[in-house]
Amino acid sequence: MARILVVEDEPDIALGLEDDLTIEGHRVTVVTDGETAVRRAQEAEWDLILLDVMLPKKDGFDVCRDLRRAGIRTPIILVTARAHEAEKVLGFEQADDYVTKPFSPRELRARIKAVLRRTNGDEPAQTYRFGDVEVDFGRAELRRSGQVVEVTPLELKLLETFIGRRGRVLSRDQLLDAAWTPGVHVTDRAVDAHIVNLRRKIEPRPADPQFLLSVRGLGYRFDG
Repeated sequence: MARILVVEDEPDIALGLEDDLTIEGHRVTVVTDGETAVRRAQEAEWDLILLDVMLPKKDGFDVCRDLRRAGIRTPIILVTARAHEAEKVLGFEQADDYVTKPFSPRELRARIKAVLRRTNGDEPAQTYRFGDVEVDFGRAELRRSGQVVEVTPLELKLLETFIGRRGRVLSRDQLLDAAWTPGVHVTDRAVDAHIVNLRRKIEPRPADPQFLLSVRGLGYRFDG
């Protein structure tokens, strides 16, 4: 769970961002102008600032500049509305990432996750064992009973996601955010197909799984 300051003056967009990020488990505060953003960003500890460029009183570039000059190192994702703004962001070294409107919620979630992961220094465990399976993420290798089993990069990414959140139910959308490249269209059935393939490689009895379980109507849970 991250503490996110959303700076957005369009009410519908602000509400949508607040709802979506809250559902993801984040604690969200919304402000609607640049001057308030500078003040609130310095009043509390934030894990991320999602900052629109076009704002009343002070634009996003000036907000970002003021915060960096004040010594605030909180990661910032700038949100741009026009192509020339995106070009300007590319040369703007004080933000950590940017997205352009209109953006999909899935893309934004993926960008937020990537920035938080980088800034928190999170790295997956190099090796993990369950049952007769050993996964070595450093070598990108999966072994069963000491024998190497061929896995795809996507299957390894899915397994890394499940291991990192073991015991928690993950929806198909959460798995898409974690394992697939943003912008790639993938159906729920494709997710299910990859789960079936992964079960064949890690389960003693794939038809009766003991590690990678289905949770009806919700998604999947890893109990390894």
